[in-house]
Amino acid sequence: MARWVIHLDLDAFYASAEQLTRPTLAGRPVLVGGTGPRGVVAGASYESRAFGIRSAMPMAQARRLLPANGVIVPPRFRVYERLSQEVFAVVTAVAPVLEKISLDEAFAEPPQLTGASLDEVTSFCATLRARIRAETGLVASIGAGNGKQIAKIASDEAKPDGLLVVPQGTEREFLAPLPVRALWGIGPVAEGKLRFIGVQTLGQLAALSEQDAVATLGGVVGRDLRRLATGFDDRPVADRGETKQVSAETTFDTDIKDLATLRTEVRRIAVGAHQRLVKAERVARTVVIKLRHTDMHTVTRSETISAPTDDLAELSAVAERLLLDPAEFGGIRLAGVAYSGLSVPHQDALFTLAAPSVAPASTVVSSAPTPVAPPSEWRQGDDVVHEEFGTGWVQGAGHGRVTVRFEHRSSGPGAARTFPQSDPALTRGDPGDCLK
Repeated sequence: MARWVIHLDLDAFYASAEQLTRPTLAGRPVLVGGTGPRGVVAGASYESRAFGIRSAMPMAQARRLLPANGVIVPPRFRVYERLSQEVFAVVTAVAPVLEKISLDEAFAEPPQLTGASLDEVTSFCATLRARIRAETGLVASIGAGNGKQIAKIASDEAKPDGLLVVPQGTEREFLAPLPVRALWGIGPVAEGKLRFIGVQTLGQLAALSEQDAVATLGGVVGRDLRRLATGFDDRPVADRGETKQVSAETTFDTDIKDLATLRTEVRRIAVGAHQRLVKAERVARTVVIKLRHTDMHTVTRSETISAPTDDLAELSAVAERLLLDPAEFGGIRLAGVAYSGLSVPHQDALFTLAAPSVAPASTVVSSAPTPVAPPSEWRQGDDVVHEEFGTGWVQGAGHGRVTVRFEHRSSGPGAARTFPQSDPALTRGDPGDCLK
């Protein structure tokens, strides 16, 4: 009987969540991220992508591309986590087993679709998309096919706000014209190896003999990727559970015998582990290093930092502090870096969310000092509550004043009001208040 797997992906999730809970932002270019010197774009609305902005772009570069009506707000991961839970609650009502990849995407294999026709699958997915929009206010693109690979690529092709079901038996035809990078598991290195032998599309990869695929990409990897390129994918959909730790390690061709070389290698390994941390959308509080001696004796050392973070510089600095000097420890054949104590980044150091520091007072004595308003305690995007006007968010602050837009998910665009920044009726709000 025909097997049907669906892949659900929330469109521009972080930015869409901001537009949903702050209705004034609907239809406007919105960036989520930090504005500090190391800030990056965590999320970009489709309106901002039209100007060449994309996720992971340095915020300084994105700011130059952002039009005059664009808005930059700090990330609110508590809001995103709550909305993700709402969406997946809708999905699990019809598909009890969910394989969540991140806060905004997941696989499912609804039991009622086993043996279903193309029309039945299309109707099911359309109904699910409509329910998600009606019950949460968010837009999901869905792809469906005979396995996880086809479903994932189909949802990518359906974006934004679309649905694509790949008919059974047409998988190879569907995949053939796509570039090899469309396949999960093919990164820049594998792409380069395939290009070297003249393979640029999935059709060309599928046409390779298994022997040539293995010779180019390696044993198990080459065989599996070639098989996926033909449209065959029998991998089960299964609940992954919660990520407890992310790590990376390397076995060296020759033993490392000096500290400088070891530090260089550990910095590189720390980057690999950090990429997995970011992909898992988590922050870490504990750094662990693993060192394996020439005689196979293994030592692990760890340090727990004061606050969870995904700041690469901080994490790799901790990893370097934990190293043992090979001049004393002996030759090292393997090194690894792991990050544990994972949690959802409610205030992620990657986005440089700290409020600006207050400049020290001038030492110049003046007989008639000019009154200067104290630095604002409010940042654009802060959640606030006013005793009279209720839930809102800071639209702008400075010169002793703060402007607040009072609105939430179900309010529609709200009115903006300006207050003295020290107004006792204005207090910090819970990000979750905007979801009512």
